[in-house]
Amino acid sequence: MPCSLLANTTTHEYFLDNGLKLIVKQDHRSPVVIQQIWYKVGSMDEVNGKTGVAHALEHMMFKGTVKVPAGEFSRRIAAAGGVENAFTGTDYTAYFQQLHKQHLPMAMELESDRMRNLVLTEEEFSKEIQVVMEERRLRTDDQAHSLLFEKMMATAFQTHPYRRPIIGWMNDLEQMRVSDHQEWYDKWYAPSNAVLVIVGDVKPAEVLAFAQKYYGNIKPSSVPDLAERNPQTEPPQVGIKRLWVKAPAELPYLLMGYKVPTLKDSQNDWEPYALEILEGVLDGNASARLNKTLVRETHMAVSAGAGYNAIARGPGMFYLDATPSQGKTIEELEQSIRLEIDKIIQSGITEQELSRVKAQVIASHVYQLDSISAQAMQIGRLESAGFSQQDEAVILEKIKAVETEQVREVAKKYLTDDVLTVAVLDPQPLDKNSPANKSINLRH
Repeated sequence: MPCSLLANTTTHEYFLDNGLKLIVKQDHRSPVVIQQIWYKVGSMDEVNGKTGVAHALEHMMFKGTVKVPAGEFSRRIAAAGGVENAFTGTDYTAYFQQLHKQHLPMAMELESDRMRNLVLTEEEFSKEIQVVMEERRLRTDDQAHSLLFEKMMATAFQTHPYRRPIIGWMNDLEQMRVSDHQEWYDKWYAPSNAVLVIVGDVKPAEVLAFAQKYYGNIKPSSVPDLAERNPQTEPPQVGIKRLWVKAPAELPYLLMGYKVPTLKDSQNDWEPYALEILEGVLDGNASARLNKTLVRETHMAVSAGAGYNAIARGPGMFYLDATPSQGKTIEELEQSIRLEIDKIIQSGITEQELSRVKAQVIASHVYQLDSISAQAMQIGRLESAGFSQQDEAVILEKIKAVETEQVREVAKKYLTDDVLTVAVLDPQPLDKNSPANKSINLRH
């Protein structure tokens, strides 16, 4: 019998005998429920020569089982008035359906069926891999900013699998075989490597009974735990890296990435929380430093921003990006950004800035509670990265406890040239007949 690990007024956790973790969160404001199944496997688990297989299999998961023919899964969900799709990341692959609560058993029956009963055929694969390759062309090869980001990651990371694109290298997609999908599916799609997240107008006991009925009879299989997987360790960077990418675009673009830590211990780490605050000081709204100084005051840039994600299985990157204003050069823009960073390193941030960013974090957390989808996403992201959904409250409190001096410390420690990669988009004339102007249905 499954064992309940946590039971509060809204969230319950269970483990089924086959290793599947079930998390149920109640939200009774409307008669709607979302089911998300998160597999703890993504592009970082791939090997050279077979990049893109995690995402390509995500497409194939909609191609049918013995009991449910190709297209029938989506048809049934749509007939029930629901929506469904899937997404692949570096650290996970996830599938979801959102629909009226009365149809949850049907959704669970469909999702559990394709966990181990997927039928992979050469016919369906040969058609779908062409869709994946076209998706790569449209969303990366023909999108200058996406292409720059891809090439920057391949330069910034020397050995870690984060250097490879989620969608895969085109040559790997061209060489991919249906047997690669079968091998990936057999290895990673198992109850013990999945987290089932149910959020909405439900009763935990009923959801548990449904999970036992539909998922409980799936045979367990051995999958390496996250802690047992050993992706190549990234060697220390020992100096600035620079690259220039030529691609059709209207304007040049600057992307700077610093290697920084991600969260490993939610209770005892502090640097990732300070980096989250630093991101908010630099970006987030009109009063953030990059927008205020570079866009509104000096008119050095038409846009400028920062990005950082503390929740990841692998190493982190702190991003700064900007598009120069007419008459301004990339070199001038980079120096202006460096000046803003140096101001923080030398003088720190103000208590007013710190309070503003903390208020934004709290507001974002509150707004998230308005959406069952956002609630489920937060749970799934934490669980897939090796954390517990219970860490969400800890993370929020730790961010609220960050002090101004800690923000200055992480800026001084990590925003240095030794761990910096600078990527510049050199705009080329736009081709009006570019394939980017074509349309194709990339939905599964």
